[in-house]
Amino acid sequence: MQAIHTDQAPAAIGPYSQAYLANGVLYTSGQIALQKNGEMVVGDVLAEAAQVFANLYAVLAAAGCAPKDVVRATVYLTDLADFADVNKLYADFFGDHKPARACVQVAALPKGAQIEMDVIAHLPAN
Repeated sequence: MQAIHTDQAPAAIGPYSQAYLANGVLYTSGQIALQKNGEMVVGDVLAEAAQVFANLYAVLAAAGCAPKDVVRATVYLTDLADFADVNKLYADFFGDHKPARACVQVAALPKGAQIEMDVIAHLPAN
């Protein structure tokens, strides 16, 4: 097992790793719209979602993965009314690849975020 860390995504804000690689499977921690400097993106849910996808991309890359290697995604929204808009960015991020997914509405997220997302990916064969 190996903890994954990259300076291209914000540092963990608690006692956890950005991701963990175990037996060829990458488990990311939830990403919110924190920038590398630790500050939250200011803006609507789409601005936050764009940062979340950038953070996930950086963590995936640090482990040698890409969006096409994701097998499962979980999206947490504080308002499911934002689902359709976020889904467009989600589709752009994954392109033709369509991993399994759950999307749930939650009462609140860390730092007042409107969206959080985590993924599980399979490390590609060399």
